[in-house]
Amino acid sequence: MPLEPRFRRVAALHRRFVNRETAFETFDEELSRAGNGPRILNVTGVGGIGKSRLLREFGVRVRGTHRVVALDLQVPAHRQQEDALAVLRMQFGEQGVRFDRYDIAYAVLWQRLHPHFGLTRGELPFVEHSEILTDVLDGAAGVPVFGTAVGLLKLLDKSNASRKRRRHLRESETLQQLDMLPGAELVDAVTFMFAEDLRACSTDKPYLVLIDAYEALGRTAVDDVWLRDLIVQLDRGLTVVASREPLGWEVYDADWRQVIREVPVEGLPMEARLELLTDSGVTDPVQRQVIAQASVGLPFYLHLATDSQADGHVVSQDEIAQRFLQHVSAEERRYLQLLSVARIFDYDLFQGLAAAFQLPGGRLAWEGLTAYSFVYPVRGDCFQLHQLMADMLRVRLSPGTTQDAHQALYLLWNQRATDSVGIREAVFHGLHAGTITNGDLLACADRITACGGTQGIAGLISDLRAHLDGGGDPALEEISACLAAEAAVLLGDSDRINELTPDAQWRLGSGAGARLAVAAAHGRRIAGQTTRALRIYSDVLAVHSGAARRPAGLWAADLHMAQGRFRQAFDLVGRVIGECPPDDGVLRGDLARLLHLALRFSYDFTAADRHLQEAALYYRQAETIVGEALITTNRAELLAWTDPFAAITVAHEAAEVNTDLGAIHEVGKAYSALGQALLALGRLTEASSALDSACAALEKARYRSGRARAELLRACLHARCEKPDLAAASARWAVDELLDAEVYPTLIVVADHLLEIVDRPDAKVSMAALRAWEAIEPIDSRGALENRMTHYLRGLLG
Repeated sequence: MPLEPRFRRVAALHRRFVNRETAFETFDEELSRAGNGPRILNVTGVGGIGKSRLLREFGVRVRGTHRVVALDLQVPAHRQQEDALAVLRMQFGEQGVRFDRYDIAYAVLWQRLHPHFGLTRGELPFVEHSEILTDVLDGAAGVPVFGTAVGLLKLLDKSNASRKRRRHLRESETLQQLDMLPGAELVDAVTFMFAEDLRACSTDKPYLVLIDAYEALGRTAVDDVWLRDLIVQLDRGLTVVASREPLGWEVYDADWRQVIREVPVEGLPMEARLELLTDSGVTDPVQRQVIAQASVGLPFYLHLATDSQADGHVVSQDEIAQRFLQHVSAEERRYLQLLSVARIFDYDLFQGLAAAFQLPGGRLAWEGLTAYSFVYPVRGDCFQLHQLMADMLRVRLSPGTTQDAHQALYLLWNQRATDSVGIREAVFHGLHAGTITNGDLLACADRITACGGTQGIAGLISDLRAHLDGGGDPALEEISACLAAEAAVLLGDSDRINELTPDAQWRLGSGAGARLAVAAAHGRRIAGQTTRALRIYSDVLAVHSGAARRPAGLWAADLHMAQGRFRQAFDLVGRVIGECPPDDGVLRGDLARLLHLALRFSYDFTAADRHLQEAALYYRQAETIVGEALITTNRAELLAWTDPFAAITVAHEAAEVNTDLGAIHEVGKAYSALGQALLALGRLTEASSALDSACAALEKARYRSGRARAELLRACLHARCEKPDLAAASARWAVDELLDAEVYPTLIVVADHLLEIVDRPDAKVSMAALRAWEAIEPIDSRGALENRMTHYLRGLLG
């Protein structure tokens, strides 16, 4: 019997016999109950029992009345939260669901993970299917688009989108808050927006979500937490999850018992087995009886027996499989064994693998293989072997041949590794071939991060973890820890970073060990643990000789600058520049801008301007939107000292561009510069308003040191307004914050001078200023630095 009619015949038998009729009756009941909260039908049964086929039949059953979408978790790319949402979004979108809020939220998440690039049609997986993002890009008229919620909504106002849709999006409270969310919360918000859009479109037509191969996610609570978070929000339809064992989610929350209904799928009863074999051409009644008995009712083995024309001598499932392998030609058997090593494959991979083992690999052979019942399409032109068949075939390969097949697939995937999926498959086979080096593995991780952010790297980490759990090289444990920590850094999740990187003796001689240490230092720095972070960065610099030195050097120099050790910062920047690749414009721009900051906090504004111009040139060459926005803020801050009139225009520009980028802390700094310029010009009421805006933004961004600097400017404003008590209170508050954050000792000295000028000396602040002078390493001399600070402070006070 041909393949598709045979599937339909099994589906009909499923419905006719008691064990399958129960499943369909339960499905209909649950479908009728859906729409008032999450409902989950959990189809359980051993591999090969027909769960996948049953899910397909559920979908066919209601396709005319429901929107039907499916996830196959055997496909590696479907196992990560953002990728799975994108797959579901595409399928729902093809059935008329609009995802305006989700599309914007997804674009914001993508931008957060790729901060130096603008949004383009070629980057997002569904931009051509998204009317809202198409409107945004069309409205931009070729100007680079930076994906923040504020910026995208502003562009939408200029687009051809209807007024009603624009108002609907502007009024979304969650969208308005996206730019303020830390990375991990932003991922959750994207899921929330997906569910909200789906909910809004479910009044006219309910939906059915089919999720197959749940066990492919893994065995720990962390592996499936994203799926639980998604399903609990799918409250206007029915979700069907196929798994080998019951989901068991009630261990996390007892309320799951109220929404999950299990349907165990058993083997076909004897009558159904015999009927299927008869319809499939097995005419001998004795042969039918023996095959039916040996199959234990699993459709997979019944199909296999039919494919192989097994005779009446088979007595077990293993013998059915063995007879099948004897039935096919030696060449075809070899193809199948080699393909069992691949997770997914297409015709080109089949040809390449055949050539590697000196097999013909023509189109006729390919069509013969893909006609079997256990070879099924998974995405695009790719196919996959049924899990039972793949397992059965792999054990019949020798270890050496298995390793050779992995090596061949590693080379083939490497040739086509242009996206995160291809790179991930190359790494998977490289790990099992034992030929991918630690350096290559880290390089592949960097490439995946560049094109997929956390979305792609999470899949690689999952594969690496599974490889290690299966007895892989323990030396890879450090790389696994490194990649997990770096993924948390991408999201700015300091709690998660510090959880993954407890204080330890870092193995700084290796690339992975040094990168793990740098990630740990980032976690401490983001959490405000400045001294601990600097210690780790410095250790990496002292011991490591590889590429991890450069980020460690940059951030160590930044912290030296922030703590007033200007000479050390300059020396360290010089060392990093000497090791920096000529084409790394972003890093060179960061280093030049760091020198600008060191000179600006030394009140040497002429030299500071020179390095700011150098940084601007590097950022322009690198075409980094973020870098150019940073330059605008820094220029406003510099002009506030040197040309207050010019600073006003630039500060407004900095506030606007950083608002579009969602860089709230930079917006706060821009308003601080505006307040300082207005203060210097004696426009005190306007200065007060600007500083209020600065403080509000900096508090929202939780940027403590920036907020302390704004308060010190407010102290100067109070002094200009002849309110010495308020000036003293603001200065003392600013000093307390700077001391707690362990940064900017020159500002502590300035605060002490200010308290003397307003005749409100403070012993605590004076002592802090003495300690600050002990920490400061001036670029020239203490006397010269003190003269500049006093001169500019008196100028600010009028």
